[in-house]
Amino acid sequence: MLWIKALHIVFVVTWFAGLFYLPRLFIYDVESADAAVRAQLRIMQRRLLGITHVGGALALTFGIWTLILVPAYLHQGWLHAKLALVLGLVAYHIRLVQLVQRFAEDRNTHSSRWLRVFNEVPALFLIAIVLLVVVKPA
Repeated sequence: MLWIKALHIVFVVTWFAGLFYLPRLFIYDVESADAAVRAQLRIMQRRLLGITHVGGALALTFGIWTLILVPAYLHQGWLHAKLALVLGLVAYHIRLVQLVQRFAEDRNTHSSRWLRVFNEVPALFLIAIVLLVVVKPA
């Protein structure tokens, strides 16, 4: 059981690395005037998105596995809140997929300011999730 929890945490970290860094790549892309730099950033976006997919899928897999092994967690209110936040992260991840596609097609309409705000969203999710998991409020 502890191995499964440990792997869940490892892949949550992997997932968050992508959730944190992909929007930074978008910002660099928007702020660059050099076509060659933007082309390189788009390759980086695509590759990082792949790693983010793997981290997210494995984080969810090991999280679900934990719930299968310890179904009592499902009766705890903090877990319901955590799962709602995880669904929010999945929605954020889907939005990243859409943005990578828009950048690849040269159809981005967001400013670097908007992207900077968007970049902070996963940090809010992370803080809330960690507080729920550690404190386990009733």
